[in-house]
Amino acid sequence: MHTTHARHLATLVATVAITIGNAFAQGAPKADWSLNDMPSQRGRIFLVTGGTSGIGYESAKALAAAGAQVVIAARNPQRGKETIANIQQAAPHARVQFETLDLADLASIRALSERLNTTLPRLDGLINNAGIMEPPQRGTSANGYEMQFAVNYLGHFALTAQLLPLLQRADSPRIVTLSSIAAGRGALHFEDLQFERDYDPLAAYRQSKLACLMFALELQRRSDAAGWGLRSIASHPGVSRTNLQLNPDGSPTTFARRYLGFLFQTAAQGAMPTLYAATAPDAQGGAYYGPTGFGEIRGPLGLAVVPPTAADIKAAARLWKVSEELSGTRFPTTH
Repeated sequence: MHTTHARHLATLVATVAITIGNAFAQGAPKADWSLNDMPSQRGRIFLVTGGTSGIGYESAKALAAAGAQVVIAARNPQRGKETIANIQQAAPHARVQFETLDLADLASIRALSERLNTTLPRLDGLINNAGIMEPPQRGTSANGYEMQFAVNYLGHFALTAQLLPLLQRADSPRIVTLSSIAAGRGALHFEDLQFERDYDPLAAYRQSKLACLMFALELQRRSDAAGWGLRSIASHPGVSRTNLQLNPDGSPTTFARRYLGFLFQTAAQGAMPTLYAATAPDAQGGAYYGPTGFGEIRGPLGLAVVPPTAADIKAAARLWKVSEELSGTRFPTTH
């Protein structure tokens, strides 16, 4: 009996060791990774979209405190000024600047890209963070696209393409694109990407975040094929207490965020997957990081689950082609 138990124990230990080893081989971080583990970012330059609040603000603040030069791109210059003051109060030597960007306007994206391509020597990291969530009424961007699709996904697709030359000037450029646990129940509605026929706020949000995840994975595949030298990584914050736009119609999502917020992570905790992806030497291109607790709502940092829909390579290629057409932006050819 003792021998049998010993064998079972040995088998269990070996299995656990293999599982842990495989996880690390796939780029799994240590569960208690924190800002104390972040290496110095001195000499690196980052752009963070939507960096005036929530996950973006926490990411920008942590990067600046670690010595990076940080460009915060968002819509409101006054909030940008206040954000810079707050960051510099916490880290007096922080190098941070604000640039106006409206991700719902392709002209604004192009203008920012042109400014940065001429004023920055390179870009070491791009954090595609900005987003909106479940506006009750269907809105459209300056270019006529459904607002969540435009802001959360298409704007970041265009921005990444236009900043690619600047990123390629860096030694080891990284692009971190934020998705969401909502992507797991999302679908790409190719027959009606803009929800013109029957607008559903939650379905549109899920689609936009699924598109973000698929973009991050496809970008790594194309970089590998074409030799762009990028490390494209996806992350999600679980469910964090941020000021993502709330739907006032009494939806379950709004109810949970308003009244059950004590169950969720702080924005600073929610930023850990993004910061790990952006700075950790062991972060892997093509990986997806997030909380690993129940439902990935909160909990220790680790590898997030990639839903089967996000792993559909043919759908990702189709989305890429459509996105280039809609945004009028082209990445270099992979051939």
